[in-house]
Amino acid sequence: MENSLLIGLSRQTALRNELNVVANNLANINTSGFKAQRLLFEEYLMPVAEASTFQPSDKDYSYVLDYGVSSNFTAGSISLTGGALDVAIEGDGFFAVDTPGGERYTRAGALHLDNTGQLVTEAGFPVLGDGGPITFGADETDITIAQDGTVSSSVGVKGRLRVVSFENLGELQRVGSNLYTGENPLPAENVRVLQGAVEKSNVSGVTEVSRMIEITRNYTSVSKMIEQGDELLRKAIDRLGSVQA
Repeated sequence: MENSLLIGLSRQTALRNELNVVANNLANINTSGFKAQRLLFEEYLMPVAEASTFQPSDKDYSYVLDYGVSSNFTAGSISLTGGALDVAIEGDGFFAVDTPGGERYTRAGALHLDNTGQLVTEAGFPVLGDGGPITFGADETDITIAQDGTVSSSVGVKGRLRVVSFENLGELQRVGSNLYTGENPLPAENVRVLQGAVEKSNVSGVTEVSRMIEITRNYTSVSKMIEQGDELLRKAIDRLGSVQA
């Protein structure tokens, strides 16, 4: 009976964590460049130690273990904004960003200039060009960004946005602020940079709400199973306690 309780609790813990992931997806449904996440599960067999000399022998019990989160890197739809500093990537690529923790990568292209004239992300991190951060003077106008990422203004070419790709997107790790970290970035090929547009989140509201309802139902079902197991244990204790010596 204790095993059924522990198995149920392992499932409830995993469902609670999955609900947190779904809630985060819904909270970022309007965040440009955001990629939906899914919780990864595996079966965990117990017991680890066996007592095979006894009859009947130990039985395997399957617990639920959530061991990680995966991201869905399917491209979101492109929204035209008309903003000179809004950019979207068409194809498999990421903008390189400079952060206090090192170089990071993002698909979020809602950029702006900080008080020093530096091109930065929504969170204020400098966007990197091939030669480093891109900075504009106070008197510069007519900022244009070509499809190859070349950035120009009224004074001429300022640099070229550094767009990178990775051989295995599954190895990218989310680090907050809509940024990822990854090893061995490569120059992106067959991509276009679109000025005056941003990539929207690829989160499907209908899918996430449906998933939330399913998780709630599963949690309720497991709760009922735990309650039934607890009731059986109570009855067993009452019956054993009432036996006359």
